[in-house]
Amino acid sequence: MYTDAIVIAGIVAVLMVLGFFVGIALFVIKDQRVHGRNEGKKMPSDRTPI
Repeated sequence: MYTDAIVIAGIVAVLMVLGFFVGIALFVIKDQRVHGRNEGKKMPSDRTPI
Protein backbone atom coordinates (compact mmCIF):
# COMPACT_ATOMS: atom_id res chain seq x y z
CA MET A 1 0.00 0.00 0.00
CA TYR A 2 1.28 3.43 -0.92
CA THR A 3 1.47 5.65 2.18
CA ASP A 4 2.56 9.23 2.15
CA ALA A 5 2.42 12.10 4.61
CA ILE A 6 -1.28 12.78 3.95
CA VAL A 7 -2.33 9.22 4.79
CA ILE A 8 -0.25 9.19 7.95
CA ALA A 9 -1.62 12.61 8.96
CA GLY A 10 -5.18 11.35 8.41
CA ILE A 11 -4.62 8.28 10.55
CA VAL A 12 -3.05 10.41 13.30
CA ALA A 13 -5.99 12.85 13.15
CA VAL A 14 -8.53 10.01 13.49
CA LEU A 15 -6.62 8.53 16.43
CA MET A 16 -6.47 11.93 18.12
CA VAL A 17 -10.24 12.43 17.74
CA LEU A 18 -10.91 8.96 19.14
CA GLY A 19 -8.56 9.64 22.04
CA PHE A 20 -10.34 12.91 22.75
CA PHE A 21 -13.75 11.25 22.96
CA VAL A 22 -12.39 8.40 25.10
CA GLY A 23 -10.92 10.99 27.45
CA ILE A 24 -14.24 12.80 27.71
CA ALA A 25 -16.02 9.50 28.41
CA LEU A 26 -13.54 8.60 31.15
CA PHE A 27 -13.92 12.05 32.70
CA VAL A 28 -17.72 11.69 32.79
CA ILE A 29 -17.54 8.20 34.29
CA LYS A 30 -15.10 9.30 37.01
CA ASP A 31 -17.19 12.40 37.74
CA GLN A 32 -20.34 10.31 38.14
CA ARG A 33 -18.56 8.05 40.61
CA VAL A 34 -17.42 11.02 42.68
CA HIS A 35 -20.65 13.00 42.64
CA GLY A 36 -23.18 10.23 42.21
CA ARG A 37 -26.15 10.34 39.95
CA ASN A 38 -28.93 12.86 40.36
CA GLU A 39 -31.88 10.62 41.26
CA GLY A 40 -34.67 13.15 41.61
CA LYS A 41 -32.72 15.20 44.11
CA LYS A 42 -32.40 18.94 43.94
CA MET A 43 -29.55 20.25 41.91
CA PRO A 44 -27.03 22.41 43.81
CA SER A 45 -28.21 25.38 41.72
CA ASP A 46 -31.79 24.86 43.02
CA ARG A 47 -30.76 25.52 46.62
CA THR A 48 -31.51 28.84 48.22
CA PRO A 49 -28.55 31.22 48.49
CA ILE A 50 -26.87 31.67 51.86
